[in-house]
Amino acid sequence: MKISGFTMGKNALKLYYPMRQSVESILPLVDEFVVALGDSDEDDITRAEIAAIGSEKIRIVDTVWDIEKYPRGMEHAHQTDIAMDLCSGDWLFYLQSDEVVHERDLENIRQRCEELLDDHDVEGLLFRYHHFWGDYEHLQDGHCWYRREIRIVRNLPEIHSWESAQSFRKIPGFDGVNYRQQAGTHKLNVANVDAEIFHYGWVRPPRVMQNKIKAFSINHRGRESVAKMEAAHHFDHIFDYGNLSKYTRYEGTHPAVMQPWMEKFDWKEQLRFTGPTQSLNPFRAKHDKLKYRVVTWIEKNLLGGRRLGEFANFILLKR
Repeated sequence: MKISGFTMGKNALKLYYPMRQSVESILPLVDEFVVALGDSDEDDITRAEIAAIGSEKIRIVDTVWDIEKYPRGMEHAHQTDIAMDLCSGDWLFYLQSDEVVHERDLENIRQRCEELLDDHDVEGLLFRYHHFWGDYEHLQDGHCWYRREIRIVRNLPEIHSWESAQSFRKIPGFDGVNYRQQAGTHKLNVANVDAEIFHYGWVRPPRVMQNKIKAFSINHRGRESVAKMEAAHHFDHIFDYGNLSKYTRYEGTHPAVMQPWMEKFDWKEQLRFTGPTQSLNPFRAKHDKLKYRVVTWIEKNLLGGRRLGEFANFILLKR
């Protein structure tokens, strides 16, 4: 059995993605690791950081992003496919560059891959998620945040990254361009794995978080639209995470590879622990909208955590 790891990114370190830690977290598990690294700015040193890991398992592939050809975030899926297509394993383990795996889960993952290797009804493995918010002690676990996602898939030509690279689907006869297509696509048949993904994409210094949102806005809305937003001073303020005291506290441990990264945490004085729960940003996040705050309260307080109308981009098999 061979397991390949893969990821993609652009300006990762500049935008405060722990890409090196992400790669390192599953490097003991995989036989190879493919990194599709986009045409980053001159002041981004992600390539040097990945190279400094010093592992012969790692292959860095230089790419050029084209958001005109792949708008609405589809370049993320395209770049993911570039890396995935270069993998040679039986199982392909995808981590986004802000996702990290705890070392305690590596053996569980390996055993699950071995157990299901010859069960070809299973096309992927489903992981639980921790979405950290603002710092390393608080979580987003409301209605708008996905609780499970596919992160290991079989090496099959019809499996592609989907939409803006959050998940995967089978796309027979894929044209290589429309990653947001719905018609003719098929959800993967998956099995659970007793393992977690630690998602740190919303733990950044507030000013850097604002820069990340600007970069994502370009990828999803286009440069012309973001230029108008800049002219209207939409990116001038410091990002507000809201009242963190109202969010769920995380009491567990973090992956060991994250410890040096977490020691750089120096923006606590820029966080709020009083005032309105929702953020005060000019762009209202989905989880801040009254409708979804009410739904989250109902799910947590009346339904015992059961989700109402939860979207699942997978078919979960009993295995």
